[in-house]
This record gives sequence, structure tokens and C-alpha cells, in this order.
Amino acid sequence: MATDTKTDERVPPTPVNACMVQAFEWYVPADQKHWKRLAKVIPGLNSIGVSNIWIPPACKATSPQGNGYDIYDLYDLGEFDQKGSVPTKWGSREDLIALRDLAKEHSVGLYFDVVLNHKAGADHTERCKVVEVDPNDRTKAISDPYDIDGWFGFDFEGRGGKYSDMKYHWEHFSGTDFNNENGKKAIYSIVGKEWSPAVDTSEKGNFDYLMFADVDFSHPKVQEDVKNWGVWVTKELKLNGMRFDAARHFSEKFLKDFIHHLDENVPQSWFFVGEWWQDSAENMHKYLAMLDRKFSLFDAPLFYNFCEISTSERADLRRVFDGGLVQTMPVNAVTVVGNHDTQFGQASYVKMEGWMKALAYAIILLRIDGYPCVFYGVRRCFCLKLQIE
Repeated sequence: MATDTKTDERVPPTPVNACMVQAFEWYVPADQKHWKRLAKVIPGLNSIGVSNIWIPPACKATSPQGNGYDIYDLYDLGEFDQKGSVPTKWGSREDLIALRDLAKEHSVGLYFDVVLNHKAGADHTERCKVVEVDPNDRTKAISDPYDIDGWFGFDFEGRGGKYSDMKYHWEHFSGTDFNNENGKKAIYSIVGKEWSPAVDTSEKGNFDYLMFADVDFSHPKVQEDVKNWGVWVTKELKLNGMRFDAARHFSEKFLKDFIHHLDENVPQSWFFVGEWWQDSAENMHKYLAMLDRKFSLFDAPLFYNFCEISTSERADLRRVFDGGLVQTMPVNAVTVVGNHDTQFGQASYVKMEGWMKALAYAIILLRIDGYPCVFYGVRRCFCLKLQIE
């Protein structure tokens, strides 16, 4: 039987899907050499289908061992002698700039892990009036107002005002969790402030407060400083996108304004993704609608489906996508099989058998829907880890 080869020739090739790699894990050695590690593998990534890498928080943390989620100074990318070191855990600013240039040379985009929700490692305490709130319902005060010594004073003396002369004080925050006067741990809401109403309210009454000194994004000077930082860091590192840490816990309104400010000042094809780690796709839909769907979220419901299947005796793979964000809003879904927070010993750890991880990666990498993200922490069969080792 003859075949019409001309028909086959007219069929266009299937478009290549984008793929990102989360280029770090929680337990990377604190040897200040990670930017150099990544530089070694950049030249080969594009040829195997990796179009972008998500790099860790590159800002100065509270110590040389800090991963950056314990953020001290947004404007210190490993350039200044602060918190016990000039480089961050990941390396020096010079090494980061070299990685930036190499990535551009080989057409690999950089996504920056942005930590805006809080600040840590203050330089000194400041006295202010607070009320304690119920940990399970932060809208309820459980004490009368009284004064505490809170870690709210951020002077950034090692930076000396370079890039920004903004110093942070108690009025730039909405709460904290430690009274240095007596060592008491509680959730303290600063009197005269309010938790942001534009956050997740499906848990804790209001989930604005997460940890450390909670940044108040209703303060005009805070808004100005952080927006300026967004433009600065984008130009400094030639970023293609951003991953927003703890997106459930800081003002959705400010985030929308922040993105608009970037669009106006650095017009380009942006990619934004947020950490909204919850098993409810319905809540994700509401959040994405508020951001006009110019945003993506990690598909946590799909991740939990993978975990459940891996530990169930009679799992039905036909229903693996049920309830997942990729099923209902595929353009806004970043599909994952794990990340630094789901590793053993971390807050979001859930057991997933090894055989399921390989199958799950096949599912997300071969599916046209969703934007797959491969995790650096995978120990076998994935390019980045193997090339480095």
C-alpha cells in the first residue's frame, strides 16, 4: 500500500517545550563555590532542552551558611563585608556576574529567587508597642498593648549606602516573633499596624505573618525601596524572570504593583512564578485572577497526587492530574516533582518513592501542558547533578 510522503512533509514539527531547572537544593555545601559549579554546566544545558535556570536567593543572609531565605540585605549580592562574610553561601558577586554572562552567551535565562516577605538578622533592637495575637487566628489579640525590644533596626553599615540609602526601622514592619527583653517567643503585631488584608486568609485568620521581622508593604518608603531594588537587580543580572518566595504571606496588591513597575521600567518578555504551596487549586485560581493571570504558580496539588500514588497500593494513574493546576490552568502551572522545601527534614517534606519520581518526571517533561521544572536535588538520571558530579 502506497503512502503519501508529501502529506508528512507538510506537517510542522512539534514546538519545543520550555524547561527550567531549579539549580540548587537546601543542602548545597556552604563553600561559596556554587556559582562556579553552575558555570561549569551552563554550556551544555540548552542543547539538552533546558531554557532557564532558577538560581537561589543571592542576597546576603544572616550568616555565611544561610540559604538566603533568612534574608538580611537585598542589595548585597556577595559584595560587602556583612554578617561574617563578603560572599554569600553561594559565592561572590564577581562569580555571580560571570555566571550571568556565561548564561547569556549560551542562551540560558536566569530566574532570581526573590525574598520580600521579611527581613532577618537586624543590626540592633528597637522599642515599640505591640499586642500578642493568637497563633491560630492572627486577627485576635490575646494581650493588652505593651512595649518590647524587637529586632527591627537594619542599618546595612557594611554597604555604606551604596545602591540604596534606605535603612529599616520598626515602623517599616508589621510584626515579629521574639521579644529580646525577656526572650519570649510569640506572634507580636505592632500597635497602629495591620496585617495586610491582601494575603491568604484561608489559614490562621490572616497568613501575613510567617517569620522574622514582617515587612509592611503599605509603607510608602518600603514600596519605593523594593520597587527600585527590583529594577536594579534585573539590570544587574540581566534577569529573565523571578520566583517569589512565600507569595501567600505578603501583599498581593504590592506584588501586582511591583510587577507593573518592572514592566514599565524593564520592558521585556517576563516570567513570574510564586510559591503558593497549598493543595487547593481553587485558591490558586483566585490568586491568579487577582494578578490578571500574568503569573504562574507551582502545581502543589499535582505534586501531592504524585506522593499519594507512590504510597498507595491501588493507585489509579488515570486520575493523576485530577485537582492539579495544570489540568485547569495549564498556561499558569509550573509542574514539579520536588524542591528544596520538600526535601527530607524540611517543612513541606512528604514521602515520594524513588520509582515514582522517575515516572513523575516522565509525566511532566513529556506533557505539552505546564512548564516543567527539574530539581537539582534529584540524585540520579538528571543532567545537572550528573554533570556537576
